[in-house]
This record gives sequence, structure tokens and C-alpha cells, in this order.
Amino acid sequence: MALPANIPSPSINSFNIGPLVVHFYALAYLVGIAAAIIITRRRWRAVGGDPDIVGDIALWSVPAGIIGGRIYFDITTPMNIPHVWYGVFAIWDGGLGIWGGIALATVVGLWRLRRHGVNTAQFMDAVAPALLVAQGIGRIGNYFNKELFGSPTSLPWGLEIPYQYRLSGGIPDKYLNFSTFQPTFLYELIFDFAWAAVLVWLGHHRKIKPPGLFALYVFGYSAYRIFEESLRIDSSVYFLGLRLNTYIASALALIGLLWFWRIQRRPDPAPDAAPAPDPAPEAATDETADETADPAGEPEPASASASAPSQQPHEPQESHDSDPHG
Repeated sequence: MALPANIPSPSINSFNIGPLVVHFYALAYLVGIAAAIIITRRRWRAVGGDPDIVGDIALWSVPAGIIGGRIYFDITTPMNIPHVWYGVFAIWDGGLGIWGGIALATVVGLWRLRRHGVNTAQFMDAVAPALLVAQGIGRIGNYFNKELFGSPTSLPWGLEIPYQYRLSGGIPDKYLNFSTFQPTFLYELIFDFAWAAVLVWLGHHRKIKPPGLFALYVFGYSAYRIFEESLRIDSSVYFLGLRLNTYIASALALIGLLWFWRIQRRPDPAPDAAPAPDPAPEAATDETADETADPAGEPEPASASASAPSQQPHEPQESHDSDPHG
């Protein structure tokens, strides 16, 4: 059997379970989120954290990420909003901007981490590779939606895009008669998995001060997106001939690199001042109560020592000086 000369587009983008319509785009994101939670739990447990914290963080940050991603999409590409009353919410048709999603999810996640008394820097390093894996899996949804493809190509791995999707993708008219395009979804999937592996390797083999791995995540992914944006031809807002996301990716890549540099230049904390990575709330409460009862941190005298004077009633000087009722 001869192999196809190009990557074919899927013939469907959803399936039915009774009256329920399941979109592959949404399914890809759900699988990606589940993978990110599993990976983060394992990495957080490995540094001494409570893995159950991850579920609470995800419960808050995942919806925040979806909301932030959709807000970013609606603001930056209003021309792509479906022309129906619920168009601004129609995420099942695609349209989640990664920048808005990560930004709002990070803010909400940090809020929850502080509520739990968790070391936020270490947690950010634990979640960084997991985010890349989730993003890579999510790009499979773009494949089923036949969206976010790149410029025309004759390469063997060119992605076939049906004509109606070329029209709906808002690509320039000069490209409408081409049939195969750069599979940018596949490029990003490969990069996301590869960069996640690099971050894991660095965490195990190099001394990276937290949240250095998260800073490298911001830098690496943003730098890659500069390349991807140079290939994509779907509708976008342009400034001075460049796509809006090119400017955002460039700024974030620089911010991520400077952030990593500053983190690694910080002096190491004193060994006895290093905070525990994930103190349990109950333990933190007990410790606070102990410190309030005994600020000097000295152990209370044993009960036997406190009653010692009353055990020697035949020594006049002892009994005179230590009369408990005096």
C-alpha cells in the first residue's frame, strides 16, 4: 500500500453519543488538561509537595485559562467570532488564545497557591513541562478543526486543507488555489513535547533555581512562536507588516530570558532559612500555635521538675524559699 503523499485532513471534527455532540477540539483539550494534572502531581510529589493540592489548583486555574484564552481571542481577532449571538463563547469551534489563557490561569493559580501556603516558585517549576504537554495535545484539536495552518508547501508532510476551510480560515486570496499547507499544528506539537523533555532534563541534571524552569518555559515557547507566526497565514491583526502575535511572542521571549537570568543570579538562601516546599495547612496551624504559646522556642519544664521543691519538706531553707502559696 502506497503511503499518502501529504497529510490528509480528517473527514469529521466531532461525533455523537446519543444527543450529545463531542467535538475533537474539546476532547483534545480535556485530554491535555488530564495529562498536565497527572504530570504535575508526580513532579510535585517528587519535591516533597502534597499532590492533592494540584487538583484544587486545576479546579480554579483551568476555567480561568479557558476564559482568559477566549477573551484574548475575541479581543485580538474579532473578525473570526462566529456571527451568532453566542459567538463570543463558541470555543468548540476553536479560538483560544494561549497568551490570555496562560496569563489568567497563572494569576488565579498563584492566588490559590498562596491560600494553601505553598512554595509558589517550586510549584511553577513543577507545572512548566506539564503545560507544554497539555498545549501539544491541544494542537491535535486544531488539526481536526482544520485551522491555524501555515503557508502553502509542496513538502511531503504538507497538510491538505479543503477549499471551504481555506475560505473560512481567512487566508489571503492568493493562497486559495493551493491545496497543501504547512502543518503548523504538528510543528508546535513536536516542539512542545521536545521542550518539555528539555525542561525535565535540566531540572534533573542542572541546578536551576525556581522558578527558573517556568521562566525557560515562557522564553522557549515564545521564541518558538516567533517562528510559527512567520509561517501562519490565517486571519490576524497586522502591525507594520507583522502579525500581532509576533510582537507579543518577541516581548515574552525577552521577558522570559531576562527573568531566568535574574532568578539564577539571586544568592542562595541560608540552609536553615529555606522554606519547606509544601507545608500542610494543619502543620502550619500547629506550629503557629506553639510559637504563640512559647515565643522563645524553649521546651516547657517537665512536671516532675516543677514539683521538686515540695518533695523536700525537711530542709528549712528550701521550704521557706519555695513555698508555693507564698
